[in-house]
Amino acid sequence: MEQRRPNVLRPVRLTPDFTEMAAGSVLIECGRTRVLCTASVVEGVPPFKKGTGSGWLTAEYAMLPGSTSRRKERDGIKKDGRSVEIQRLVGRSLRAAVDLTRLGERTIYLDCDVLQADGGTRTASITGAFAALTIACDKLMKQGLIVDFPVIRQVAAVSVGIVDDVPTLDLEYAQDSRAQVDMNVIMSRAPGGELEFVEVQGTGEGRSFSKKELEKLLSLAQSGIKQLMKKQLAALGEKADLIGKKPRLAVATHNFGKLREIKALLGDHYEIVSASEAGCNEEVEETGESFAENARIKAEALMEQTHCATLADDSGLMVDALGGRPGVHSARYAGVHGDDEANNDKLLKELENVPAPRTARFVSAVCLLRPGREALICEGACEGEICFERRGNGGFGYDPLFSCNELGGQTFGEAPDGEKQKVSHRAKAIAKLRALLEEGK
Repeated sequence: MEQRRPNVLRPVRLTPDFTEMAAGSVLIECGRTRVLCTASVVEGVPPFKKGTGSGWLTAEYAMLPGSTSRRKERDGIKKDGRSVEIQRLVGRSLRAAVDLTRLGERTIYLDCDVLQADGGTRTASITGAFAALTIACDKLMKQGLIVDFPVIRQVAAVSVGIVDDVPTLDLEYAQDSRAQVDMNVIMSRAPGGELEFVEVQGTGEGRSFSKKELEKLLSLAQSGIKQLMKKQLAALGEKADLIGKKPRLAVATHNFGKLREIKALLGDHYEIVSASEAGCNEEVEETGESFAENARIKAEALMEQTHCATLADDSGLMVDALGGRPGVHSARYAGVHGDDEANNDKLLKELENVPAPRTARFVSAVCLLRPGREALICEGACEGEICFERRGNGGFGYDPLFSCNELGGQTFGEAPDGEKQKVSHRAKAIAKLRALLEEGK
């Protein structure tokens, strides 16, 4: 048999749906090493996760009695230390692949059973379990149990080492047993992104190793993991397209202009749909005493129906001479919700004896709710004055009466939409929200 070069992987094959009962299953073969990886979904989470709205992922690993030439005793109630160490590694590694908040309060168990061992069983388990996990999550989506695909990045692993002073990729047992340096490398990659390290386990078994040798080993591992990831994607087929898919964000609006503005500001974070596109057309009673309270009321009502992330805003006009009115009652100031003409007439009537400058501001509060995460609420304001008569035919609501300081005294009714959106109260609130998201909040 031709000897494998030190920078070449063993032959790798992943067979998806190898068993029928588990939500996801993959048989992974790396040379003579064969591991059956299954993913099972159980409703409920461990005690430390209860009430959080977030899920959990854990793993178990075992070498079956006939997996080695000398029979290995079957793990009993108390597993051997090596198995416990490996299953913890598998769990840690695969948790790096998922957004647990998208699972809801359910647990995914990844079981990795070694059918035949010839080195690299832990790295094969991680690589195969990732594929089984993806298959299981696809099934959850198709069953309608989750809205957003929880697998956000790809994970694979490989062993490397120094054997007879030669850096070597993907050690089989005969190499591993005499390796001077032994290392397991786990890496992840978001779609379109660069490979990043999840964990590196390296030991000088027979001797210490230099920084130059370490860099060579890590480079070898990265090369091997790239190949393994291609094998994973090929085995998953169309399911691979779901990895890293943006979560859905339902916006509590039927206003196309507002939706377009939000898409422009948050579209790289979310797949954005309107409330009606998400199947919700109910009007929510705004009973809050502040813009922030009303925004949260609307976001909560929408999330209760859609079970996905939701965004709602509440905004209005606050006039200093009126003690902050119309405030949260801006849309129904004259008594009928959305009667712009009546609202403007009432405002002018109440201010007819108030001299300039009649200072005011538009205020907006946006609330982002995500399953299993804390609410994010941001506010923005746009300063200006109330005119003595309407100016301009653009915009809506109080726009023809609001002279904006940042637009040189133009009213929102006179300003082009693009100029208005640059300085609008809502744009400022969403910009603050975007900054929080980019900080990882």
